[in-house]
Formats: sequence, structure tokens, C-alpha cells
Amino acid sequence: MMTLVTGATGFIGAALVRQLINQGDSVRVISRPHSDQRNLEGLRIEVAYGDLQDMASLQEALIGCRRLYHVAAHYSLWAPDPGLFYRVNVNGTKNLMQAAWKAGVERIVYTSTVGALGIPPDGQPGNEETPVSLSDMVGDYKQSKYLAEQVVIDLARQGLPVVIVNPSTPVGPWDIKPTPTGQMILDFLKGRMWAYLDTGMNLIDVEDVARGHILAMEKGKTGQKYILGHRNMTLREIFEKLGEISGIKPPTIKAPYPLVLSLAHLSQWVSDWITKRPPRIPLTGVKMARKYMYFTSSKAVRDLGLPQSPIEGALEKAVRWFRN
Repeated sequence: MMTLVTGATGFIGAALVRQLINQGDSVRVISRPHSDQRNLEGLRIEVAYGDLQDMASLQEALIGCRRLYHVAAHYSLWAPDPGLFYRVNVNGTKNLMQAAWKAGVERIVYTSTVGALGIPPDGQPGNEETPVSLSDMVGDYKQSKYLAEQVVIDLARQGLPVVIVNPSTPVGPWDIKPTPTGQMILDFLKGRMWAYLDTGMNLIDVEDVARGHILAMEKGKTGQKYILGHRNMTLREIFEKLGEISGIKPPTIKAPYPLVLSLAHLSQWVSDWITKRPPRIPLTGVKMARKYMYFTSSKAVRDLGLPQSPIEGALEKAVRWFRN
């Protein structure tokens, strides 16, 4: 049985492909010709070259595939062309889902994000049913992922056999790009973190996220969402753990939010108008940090058997991988 995976060159996708191979699955991945494919080196896979915006390439890649994991997305807190988020994350997802439906794919897992979910105003962790709207989404990445999730939900109502997973903040090896969280860890290891913001997020081992995808394929209910997360931690707690692991002293200064926001606006302006490179302080990330991104994964633990490996181990693997 052939399984197609998009986003296999990325962080979650690379972890997923490795687990699928280890359990004996035949895996085909779809990749753009010029993508960084170091995460795929040495793996026993088929590679189909294509693009989410090229329907013909998607149809060809899906030939003979009974299962599909759609992990690919444009994941960034900034882009020189904001329209890229919507072309890839929304239109690309719609293209792939329609191609899979036409190809008769029997089962699909779509990778969304907790960023597309609601956060309760009372400070309690969010869940799959927390009310949310497009107006709650901060930045083009979250807005595009919210819209893409709505596309998938609508197709599921029409009969598309798709399950949705919402990973929180994965950490671990193979974060090659790196993701915004991986960049934060890398900056910490390079001694660039002089202060912390009063915020928090939900962390999970990326290998547990990969396992959660497979469990969703096996046990998830069509049209349902499952949060793949584990431990809610403040940013200060994360830096303290990284300090214990790496031997680097964590920052002890809590930065005033208005100051960081002002610096982020300046950094964004420099990126937009001068360097055309990602901002040193992402404005979208700072705006997101106004709320604690806390979630509960109790539904995925209960219904899927999502593993909850210690976060300390995941952070240790991330530190070791980045240093190597």
C-alpha cells in the first residue's frame, strides 16, 4: 500500500516519514525540485516532483496511493510576499484535497495547527471546540491556516475521508529550516537571548507529533480535529530547561512588552523595505506572544493514544541536533 506525504523535507514531515518507513510502509513524497532535501537523504522512499499550485503534478503523485498525509505548508512568521501564505496554505490545500478525492484516496490526514484554534479568555487551555473566528488570527500564517482548515472541514462534510490534526509546538531533531521555535532554540544556544517575554506555549516531542499523525490515520474520526500537544510551559521555564541542558545561562530579565513591540515594528520595517530578509524580531511572533498559547491534548490522548514523552528529552534531542 503506497502512502503519499507532502512536506517530507520539513520538520514534522521528516519525522513522520521515518516512522512510516520503520513500520514497513511504502512511502512516496512530493517535493519541489529545488527544495532542500537533506532530511530525505538515505531514506527508502519514492520522490515525486511537483508543487501544491500545480494540479497536474499532484494528480500524478497520487497515482496508486491509498493514503495521504498533507503536512506541507508555508510556515513562517514573515514573507516578502504575504500572498504566498494563501497560495500555498489555502489554495494548495484545496488543490491537493480535490486531487486526492478524484484519485479515490481512502484516507487523509491534514496537518493544521493549534494556531488555527481558539484560546479561552479566562486563561484556561484551549481545546478543539473553543470558539474562534478569522478575526482572532494574528498574521498571515495563522489566517491562511485557519482558512485552509475551513476548506478541509467543508470537504469533510461533503464526504472527503479526512482527519485533522492540530500540532502545538514540536521540538526535536531534523528542524532543518529551522521553524520559528527551532530558531528560538538556536538563538538561545548562540547566546542571543538577552531577555524573555511573559508568555507561554504548549510543547511536544516532534516524534510524538509524527506518531499522532499515524494514530489519527488509524483511529481518527472523519472530520474531527485532534490537538497534538503535551506540556504547557512559560517561555521563562523553557529557557531555564534549555539552560540546564546546554550549560548556557538563561536570561533573567523580563522584557517590557511595549519595548519589544516597538523593536519588532522597527525590525519589520527594515525587512519589508531594506533587507527583504526575515526580521530579527518577528512582529507577528511578538503580537502572538500577548496571549499564552496553552492547549489540552486530552482528546488525542484519550481517543488516539497520543504519546506524551518528557519535554526535557525532546529539548535535549533538539540541542544535540543543532549543535551537531
